[in-house]
Formats: sequence, C-alpha cells, structure tokens
Amino acid sequence: TNQRCGGKTPRRSSKKAFATRKNNETRKETARREGGTMSKRTVESSGAEEGSSPKRSKRVIVWCDGCYDMMHFGHSNSLRQAKAMGDYLIVGVHSDAEITKNKGPPVMNEKERYAMVRACKWVDEVVENAPYVTTLATLDSHNVDFCVHGDDITTDADGNDTYQMVKDAGRYKECKRTEGVSTTDLVGRMLLMTKSHFVNDTDVDESTTGKSPYTKLSKYVPTTRRIVQFANQSEPKADDKVVYIDGAFDLFHVGHVEVLKRAKELGDYLIVGLHTDQVINRIKGANYPIMNLNERTLSVLSCRYVDEVIIGAPFSVTADLLDRGVRIDVVCHGAVPAPNDENGRDPYEVPKERGIYRQVDNPVTLTTSKIIERIVKHRLLFEARNKKKEAKELAVINAISLQTPSRSPPRE
Repeated sequence: TNQRCGGKTPRRSSKKAFATRKNNETRKETARREGGTMSKRTVESSGAEEGSSPKRSKRVIVWCDGCYDMMHFGHSNSLRQAKAMGDYLIVGVHSDAEITKNKGPPVMNEKERYAMVRACKWVDEVVENAPYVTTLATLDSHNVDFCVHGDDITTDADGNDTYQMVKDAGRYKECKRTEGVSTTDLVGRMLLMTKSHFVNDTDVDESTTGKSPYTKLSKYVPTTRRIVQFANQSEPKADDKVVYIDGAFDLFHVGHVEVLKRAKELGDYLIVGLHTDQVINRIKGANYPIMNLNERTLSVLSCRYVDEVIIGAPFSVTADLLDRGVRIDVVCHGAVPAPNDENGRDPYEVPKERGIYRQVDNPVTLTTSKIIERIVKHRLLFEARNKKKEAKELAVINAISLQTPSRSPPRE
C-alpha cells in the first residue's frame, strides 16, 4: 500500500524506483508464503509516487467480507466507505456453518444474508460462502486490489485477527465503524424489550465498565451529514411514473427488499414513507419499533430500489399528501391489510377512490415479528453468543492497552 508523506520533499526518482522494486519484492514474497499471488494490477498500482494523487487508469477492485447478520445501516455505511476507495466493490458473505463455528449461530440464514447484501446499492458483486479468515488467495482469485474492514475487532474461533494475513501483505485498509448500532445491539433490544432507542427510559444498563465498546447497548446519534451520504441526489423526471409505498420497515429484511423491488417495477421512481416511532408503537405495542425512525431511514435509503424517503410520513395517504406534497402517480401496499387509522378509516381510502392504488404481492414470508420470534426462541443461544463475542473483544482490547496504555476505542 502506498504511504504518503504530507509536506515532505519528494525523493529523487532513483531512490523511488529502488523503494518501489523493494516494496514489490517484499509483497510478492509475503504473497508466496501465504499461498497467493499478486495481481498485475496490484504490482502496477504500488509504483505510484509518494505524495502524488492515486492514478485511476485501471479499475480498482475492493473486497469486503463479513456475516452481515440482520443487515443494518452500520453494515451499509462500511460498504459505502469501501466503495468510495475504489471503483468496483465485491462483498464476501460467510456461510451459516462458518459463522456458527467462529462466533455462534446467526439470526438470519445465509440465503437471507446473501440477498440483503445484494440489495445494498453500493455493492457490485456478492461472493457466497466466503472464508471467515481473509487470505491473499481469496483476494487474488477475484483480482482484488485490497481489502477494507471497519476499525472494530474481528477474531476467529481461536481469538486471532481474521485480517492478519492481508494486513501483513499491505493489502488492508480501514473504514470507520458506525457508532451506536450493531447486530448484537439489535438482538439486545429484543431480548431486553427496551424502548430506550426511541423514548427516554431507564430500563437499560448504560454502564460501560467491563464491557466491550463494540458490543454494549448504545444509541445511534443521527446527523444530517449521514443522511446526505446515504441519500440519492436525483429527482423524478417529468415523464417518470412515481410510486409511493409506506410502512414501518423495522429491522429491514429480505421481505422488505422484495416488496420494494416489486413496487419499483410499477414505475420509474420509488418514494418510501416511513411512519414515526410513536405511530408504530401505538399500532403494534410492546417495544416496537426495534429500530428508531432515524435508523430505519438510513436502512431504507441504502436499498438500491429506493429513490427517496419521506421521514415521518402520515399513517394515512391523504389528499393533502397527494395534492400538496410530492408528485405521486401510484400508491401501493403489501397483501397484508393495514389496520385502520385512529379515525377508524382505511389509510388507503383516498388513493383507492382515485384509482391509483395497487396491491403488491410478496412471496417472501419473513416479517419483523418472525425475526423476533427467532430471537426469543433461541434466547439462550444468542445471549451466549453475545457474551462470547464481548469476551473475545475485551481480551484483544486489554492486550492492546498493555502495549499502548493511552489508546482508546476508535470512534467515528
């Protein structure tokens, strides 16, 4: 990997050439020891001059891998950052067997996780059944330039860094982890039946003593910058057919992805209306929604079929929304009937009267409630998995702190 020395006087060309040859020889030898080979693209790219802008004469291929269990906007944000480092993003997704062996059973099965990663708008290609430990051979087999991962800790079943091989070969880059969300955090919200993620409550242990900063329950703090990063910067054209669909889209999953895909097929530009936390909680009760409005907004915006999101959309599609809001040509909803509004009326009464309502059938039977049922049914397994993950993270953090006492966990 090229290292830039900001503000330093460039070396003479002869020294540069020697350093480049030496660097390539070292990386080739490392690749040979690990059983991989350096691609021609990688060797050529390492010849860039220090202090110069990276040349993009050839497509830069980036690799990410992971479990992507209960895929959320934190996963999407890491993929967004990785895509920005290159031109083409390949994402390897681990199998159920690999995840169970190294960290415990996943909530979502591998087919569901493969589909979720494919639906992310920053992903160009998905590799199924990717190995849990990232090797040079894996990168080379897909002609990848380098691997990108977040600045959190990932270890295998024995507690070893799963990216050590690619780090040693200089083919590893880091992106910032998104604070305040993780699969572990979402599972915790369901197991503890908390509401602190969308109302002020005191039923969550906020203490961080003896806890991993990557595993503890936390609350996502939204920013307009993040929403802009996720949002599409396009408006519907004059002749586009604009489709509108609304709902909770809680714990964004493959059922949501499929209905959005089918809704998009009804037109050219898809707008998703997201109901507020209070409206959803009034209808569904308990601690719904599991993800708050800001979190759900980012999750939906990361989907490749979505063009725009109305944050805090009204529960009923009113004449006001259709006539004075955004231009809407088609209003659609899934096959499951929506409950009546507070006034006892059908929330889709107006679009039905205008003849612009369409029902979208969905062959995927997964729902947010079924995901929660999985968690509750296997509560002990998931609690044990979370504790095991936290223990491994703490062990690595403690080892690092002994070497560099002043180091604190990275934050975005």
